[in-house]
Amino acid sequence: MHLRYVVRFGTLRNVAEFSTRGSDEVYCRGNQVIVRSPRGIEWGEVLCEASDRTKSYLGGRDVAGKIQRLMTADDQRQREEIWKQEQAAFLKAREIISEQKLAMQLVDVEQLLGGERLTFYYTSEARIDFRDLLKAMAQHFQLRVEMRSISIREEAKVLADYGDCGKPVCCNTHLTEMPPVSMKMAKLQKASLDPNKLSGRCGRLKCCLRYEYDTYEEYRHELPGVGKFVVTKEGKGKVLAQEILAKKVLIGYEDNRRVLVDANDIVTVVSAPGGARQESAGSDNDRDESRP
Repeated sequence: MHLRYVVRFGTLRNVAEFSTRGSDEVYCRGNQVIVRSPRGIEWGEVLCEASDRTKSYLGGRDVAGKIQRLMTADDQRQREEIWKQEQAAFLKAREIISEQKLAMQLVDVEQLLGGERLTFYYTSEARIDFRDLLKAMAQHFQLRVEMRSISIREEAKVLADYGDCGKPVCCNTHLTEMPPVSMKMAKLQKASLDPNKLSGRCGRLKCCLRYEYDTYEEYRHELPGVGKFVVTKEGKGKVLAQEILAKKVLIGYEDNRRVLVDANDIVTVVSAPGGARQESAGSDNDRDESRP
């Protein structure tokens, strides 16, 4: 029976399951390994043993390839040599791009262990016709050359190191995909709306704004919306604000008092100051009407 491990590999720090060649091959977290991926022979890092849970996290994708062996001293020397070749190739490619006056920004270059192909990663605001560029590069490098367009967020995944939190950026550690993040998420969590504080290394909204969003949404639906009139043991009043994580609301009573009230202390919600009972706090109707 082949063992399975989750491995990070490639310039874009892809994460996938790889199987071993035999049942007696055991690897540990952090082991540097040589893998055969759909792209060819390349380097990787073992993250953990694969399981049904990791398979679910990775989207149920099939095993990407096989772990060939632990990285040897010879592999490490070859890796360092290829790294030097990549640096030279990057500078030359940037020179060729400049000569052809192409509106693109070269981000990184990758050469696999076999050395038979060069992949250049770039960003561009417009579609690029790089047929002449490919010809010039293939002629110079005498290798198969591939140009791959990446997004601004993927650029950060390649180049960024640490975030404002002091930890390595999420996009090049544990995230397998980068879901959309909206300003609504920041507003709901009452985060600072200063773009400088909300933006990650990519210049876009931080991925971490999404982490607690579902919990905020769940708690918000349990509270009467701002503007609703409610009845508590202290009387009738209007909801002025929500303290979502605390599951409390700020109520302005008819005698001009403002009191922070726990959601459990709300008896009912009414439609207007003198209106009839509408629904209990946290009902489906209230959730729909209280959405911003």
